This record gives sequence, C-alpha cells and structure tokens, in this order.
Amino acid sequence: MMKNYPSTLVRTFLVPTLMCVAFTAKAQKAKIFTLADFDLVGKVKTCLVITDYGKEEFNFNEKGVLTKLTTRYNEADYDITYYRFVNEAISEKRVENYRDGVFDKTTSIANFYSTDTIPSGKKITEKIISYTKEFLDQYEYFYDAENKLIEIKRNNDNGIESTLVTYATDKGETTTTYTINEEVQKTVRTSERNTKTKGIQRIELTKEFVEGKPSKALEQIFNENDKLVSENFFDFDTKTNAFYSKELKTYSYNALGMRTGVKTQQGKLIRAKEYIYQYDNGEKGNWIKQIITPDNTFISRKIKYYEPTTAED
Repeated sequence: MMKNYPSTLVRTFLVPTLMCVAFTAKAQKAKIFTLADFDLVGKVKTCLVITDYGKEEFNFNEKGVLTKLTTRYNEADYDITYYRFVNEAISEKRVENYRDGVFDKTTSIANFYSTDTIPSGKKITEKIISYTKEFLDQYEYFYDAENKLIEIKRNNDNGIESTLVTYATDKGETTTTYTINEEVQKTVRTSERNTKTKGIQRIELTKEFVEGKPSKALEQIFNENDKLVSENFFDFDTKTNAFYSKELKTYSYNALGMRTGVKTQQGKLIRAKEYIYQYDNGEKGNWIKQIITPDNTFISRKIKYYEPTTAED
C-alpha cells in the first residue's frame, strides 16, 4: 500500500505551508522563503532539524533564500521540494515524493510560474502539472499599477472561476475583500494602534464566509517588530448572530526575537508552554536546541555555514 504522509514537520516550523495552497479566495502566488522564516541568521548553508518524529533539511543559497527542502519520515519515505528562480522571482517549485525508496510519479507535482506585463499592471501565471504529465490546475494572478492583487482566475476541468479582490480605506483601516460571483468569501481588515505600554501594534482581522454568511474569524496582533503577539480564533453563533472567541493564544519573546512562551485559553481552561534555547554562539547566534516545557520535548538543529570569503590580493 502506498503511504501518504501529511506535512507534519513543515507545519511545525512554518506558519504558512511551503506548498502554494491556491484555492479560491485563499489563493496567492508562491512565497519565497528566506532565513528569517526559520529563525535563522548569518550565512547559513543548510539547517537539519531533528525531532522525535522525523527530520527536515533546509538548503539556502548565499542570498539566504530557500532552494531545497527535504522532509524525511524515515530512511525510505521522504519528500523533496525544489525552488528555482529567474531574476530573483520564483519560476519553478517541484515536489517529489519517495515511498519505500521509490520515486512516486503519481503524487509528485510541479508548479511553473511566468510573469507578463499587461496594460493595467502585470499578470503572474501558475501552472500545476503532475509528473505523469497530467494538467491539474492553472491560476492567473492580476495586479494593478500599484502592484496590488486585484483578481485571481482559476482554470481547470471544472471550468473558470474568478475571484475579485477589492480594497477600501476608512478612518485609517484598510479592508480587503475577496468575492466570487458577487458572493463575499473573505475579508481582511488591517489597522494600527499606538499604546503606551506596548508601542505600535498592527491588527489583522480576517473573516471567512460560507454562502455569503459569516463562518469564522481570526484576529492577529503584531508588535512593532512584526512579531505575532496574539491570535484570537472566533466561530459564528447563528443564534446570537455574532462571533464568539473559541481560543485565544498569546506569545512572548526574548531579546533575540525567539518565542519563549505561549499561553492558550479556551473558556476557563488555560494552558502554558515555555521554550528554552541553546545557541551555537553562547547566548546569541542561531539556536541549536529548543526545549519545550512542561511537555519536556525538544527539537535539535544542525547548522552549516558558508565559508567566509577572503579578499583577493
């Protein structure tokens, strides 16, 4: 039987997934990942992450951009993702899956990206094709002259689906609305506030809709260093016609910007975790071991750096 592993490891270290998940209102062009996305600094060449349930190895070029990711569940089962670039823009993303040591064409896919200039701005086309040469999906991302995403077109065997993206500003708040067939799918409201104790904070409130009706929401608050300090997850109560908080997470960080704690509140139940680090350069540099309490679990990282270049005589 062919084994199908979920991307457990990837979700552990990334807020977004490395796969470009492009579905209706959630579609977006593939993100280019850099060292900062993995809490890494310096001239890192590779970073091997070791947990009790598998390994991941990240390869970076000398500009600090992720070019290869290997997710290994065991010696025979692993996935490899390659990123290729043209003029510093992503041109290909290939996901190759190996099961029982054998390359699996049926589950491996390739994403190809191209950019065209159009009268209103630019268009990025993403084509998704399996390694068996089966066409799976195509997305076109349209941007205006200010480089704002204004439309997403999806084209596959089910036909063409168009998502319109509009923007509105009122009293310092910006709202982005995603609409399909005149039906709102999602809204994202962004605002800022300046507090005496916490400085400037950015607030992003995302609401999702099903058949035009509110379904769930997420409020995220970022500090002035762009660190996520809280997440409030909401569900919609059709009886009261209002959102209610289902789960609240708050995060703390040390002076190096590493997450040191997370508190999760669900109703009256409160759980707390603490993160303790060991670094490869005393009390600074990159962390090589993360200990999570009270679970007493840990994650280790083996980091290799590019050799420093020397000036020629």
